[in-house]
Amino acid sequence: MKKKIFICGNPLVDADSLPFRILPDLKAKLPEVDFVDFDPTDNFPEADPLYIIDTVINARRVMVIRDLKNLAQAPRLSAHDADLAFNLKWLEKMGKLPRIIIFGVPAEGDRKEIVDQLACLVAETHLPILALKNGRRRTCKGRRRG
Repeated sequence: MKKKIFICGNPLVDADSLPFRILPDLKAKLPEVDFVDFDPTDNFPEADPLYIIDTVINARRVMVIRDLKNLAQAPRLSAHDADLAFNLKWLEKMGKLPRIIIFGVPAEGDRKEIVDQLACLVAETHLPILALKNGRRRTCKGRRRG
């Protein structure tokens, strides 16, 4: 069975669509992964740990976020403004939050570089066997952890 990573964002909004625009490149680079479109306002998948790719506004490079304290919440004026951070913090408050690993991608930047960074971090974090190169651990350039 393939490993799953859930893709968040909004393909209709430029600032939030990069995860969807790079999806074909990610699928080619990581065929061992099943990338699943996911709306955080719907029911959360029952996976533990839960792997998510989402846009991080103002990020300069791809990052790994493991702690909800590192997620900023956007202002909410109505229920329509609920985003991934809001829903994760809500699940945490209810005691129903699984372990999460978010691969945050910048809203813009060099597409190839972002795909390479993301594929490296996914391989290192999600599929450790892919992170080995010549029997040694491969490291990702320019990575940030949260």
